[in-house]
Amino acid sequence: QECSKKQKNDDTQSTSVDPLSSNDGFEEKDEFHTLANAKTLLSDCLACDNCMTSEEGARVFQQNQKELFRILNLNKKCDTSKHKVLVVSICPQSLPYFAAKFNLSVNDAAKRLCGFLKSLGVHYVFDTTIAADFSILESQREFVQRYQRRNQEEHALPMFASACPGWIRYAERVLTNLVTSHICTAKSPQQIMGSLVKGYFARQQNLSPDKIFHVIVAPCYDKKLEALREDFYTALYNSQEVDCVLTSGEIVQIMEQKNVSMKDVTEVAVDSLFDEIKEGDVVRHDGKRSDGYLEHIFKHAAKELFGVDVKEITYKALKNKDFQEVTLEKDGETVLRFAAAYGFRNIQNMVLKLKKGKFLYHFVEVLACPGGCLNGKGQAQTEDGKPDKALLNQMEEVYAAIPVRLPETNIHVQQMYQDWLEGMDSKKVQETLHTKYSAVNQTASNLDIKW
Repeated sequence: QECSKKQKNDDTQSTSVDPLSSNDGFEEKDEFHTLANAKTLLSDCLACDNCMTSEEGARVFQQNQKELFRILNLNKKCDTSKHKVLVVSICPQSLPYFAAKFNLSVNDAAKRLCGFLKSLGVHYVFDTTIAADFSILESQREFVQRYQRRNQEEHALPMFASACPGWIRYAERVLTNLVTSHICTAKSPQQIMGSLVKGYFARQQNLSPDKIFHVIVAPCYDKKLEALREDFYTALYNSQEVDCVLTSGEIVQIMEQKNVSMKDVTEVAVDSLFDEIKEGDVVRHDGKRSDGYLEHIFKHAAKELFGVDVKEITYKALKNKDFQEVTLEKDGETVLRFAAAYGFRNIQNMVLKLKKGKFLYHFVEVLACPGGCLNGKGQAQTEDGKPDKALLNQMEEVYAAIPVRLPETNIHVQQMYQDWLEGMDSKKVQETLHTKYSAVNQTASNLDIKW
């Protein structure tokens, strides 16, 4: 089979995957009107029908607006034993989309989005930045450890970032053992947010994890597939740590179908995981269009390994703007060489070099979408599926203007390491914040996918 992602902007990429959802024909009652059946295009996500089983397809397509309204309607019934605490966690790369689309500041967009969700019946709205804090801190520590073991362990370096589910899916299903041992074991921000909500927050609220319905708002469709991972499931409570992923665009569809404008919504402060505290202004991490793993890990490694305090990072664009490198020199020698590879064209070139043994990089921030997370297929797309370049430019300006907060300076994170995770080097840290990536056995028909 020829992988559909290899073809560019042709009819094949615009073919709809047949929705296998068991919700077909399910009509919402009460004040929630019927939502159109969601259709996901092959161009929307890596997990096209070539590498997704029918069971996975059914479960992915159940993650739509109808599932959210099913829970909202359930909570309106008198039988309180079946009620769920509805929690929505919003990715930082989604907020610039709402800000640019509705001509709002990013702080206003966050509060109005929170207000809209709570008007539907959502109980708590969180920002996933704290989950990215944990993911970055664990990635930094792992890179330093891998660098120190590079002469003893064959697969210690290079290390690949693990935050992008499209990249992870490709690595596990297509690249297999060539790459999986090089992937950072730190969970993605989404996976860690699942642990925070159904672990830490559930305990704080004295709730069983299965009594919480956890929704993630994200820029891309691949996050839906990530939510289904087996390591994202708690067997004791028969509970996924993320129950449903909705893209930013799907949230806007709900607004449109309810004839609600963001500008008319009451502002409500975003909730915090900690008691009754509310979140302040929106903050972000280093990095122009993503959570900035490259910049944070590079600065941390330079300081920890070589005693160099890097203030500003200088990117060098190579073949295109989505493949850039950063180097650190000391005493005339290049001691660190990092790269950012965005989009499958650059990922394929990177893998080709790895196969040929001509790979010079110590760390690569890999993202499936050209342009990074802001350009996720779940937002900033025109009706014909093409990128909305004008909107994307606005989003990049909004994102760049958000103040940066270093993960190390988040006092709540430091407290949670001690109080909840039993110290930074504990077994609980490994169980809660890390996972394992490994080759997935394909069915016979999927073994011959060509890239």
